[in-house]
Amino acid sequence: MAKNIFGTELKTCSQKPVTGFYRDGCCNTGDEDLGSHTVCAIITEEFLRFSFDCGNDLITPMPQYQFPGLGPGDHWCLCASRWQEAFEAGKAPLVDLEATHERALEIINLEDLIRFAYKTEEK
Repeated sequence: MAKNIFGTELKTCSQKPVTGFYRDGCCNTGDEDLGSHTVCAIITEEFLRFSFDCGNDLITPMPQYQFPGLGPGDHWCLCASRWQEAFEAGKAPLVDLEATHERALEIINLEDLIRFAYKTEEK
């Protein structure tokens, strides 16, 4: 059973669009996930622009990778290093903590993730 940053069962990040390295809706990870797609982020326009400017276009659909293209409000499993980069630049999106895999903590401080918690009432 995959665990979140609190050590409890990893919750689903998104089924629409279907996210995750394994496209299972969860931020599951494994040895083949070199990018560590472990952070369940709530995408913002600001983050999309930041990511695009860094050379990672998350807006344009790429069906060959089962990637629908993202828009503001989508929930998506981000690479932990990309979220950290955005955090350091002041552009980090909010995070669904219960859907963020515990391996994200190998790159990101728990306190930083908690500061960017997506509140239940916002869902």
